[in-house]
Amino acid sequence: MNEKLSAVEERVDKLEESMEDVKESHIVLGECIDDLREDNVQEFLNSQKKKLRERNNALKAMVMALKAETMSTTKVLNIRIKELEGELALCRATVRKGVSSVALKCEDVPKPKEFAGTRSAYNVDSFLWMIENYFCAKGIMDNAIKVNTASMFLTNIALLWWRGRSIDKT
Repeated sequence: MNEKLSAVEERVDKLEESMEDVKESHIVLGECIDDLREDNVQEFLNSQKKKLRERNNALKAMVMALKAETMSTTKVLNIRIKELEGELALCRATVRKGVSSVALKCEDVPKPKEFAGTRSAYNVDSFLWMIENYFCAKGIMDNAIKVNTASMFLTNIALLWWRGRSIDKT
């Protein structure tokens, strides 16, 4: 029985040694797994950093392009504003002088109705108002031209009266 006992003890010793080897292997394996986890995590972090850098660079490029476009648009608008300010100054100067740069074409201005010489104050006032508006629309400022032009719209008695006055002056 001693032999059996010593055989069992030998087996137990071998088993204990095997257990120690398994424990050491387990510890080494755990360390390897931890290292792999750290490597994988670091690799993942590095890939995410790379992606973020690429996106950041793309955004920077877009911002720079938008900035350049905005600057060029601003320059164009500033030039246009200066042009319009010049045109506005010319328009103001023209209006101050009393000359309208926007003159209607002759065919665009309707001629006033002829005046036959009725003695109605309403008709006389309407005729004078229409003649004044006609002169403004045509851009006629000279009084001599106004008188000669107005006489062309007289008929019947008013024309006879005007002829008599113009013959008397000569």
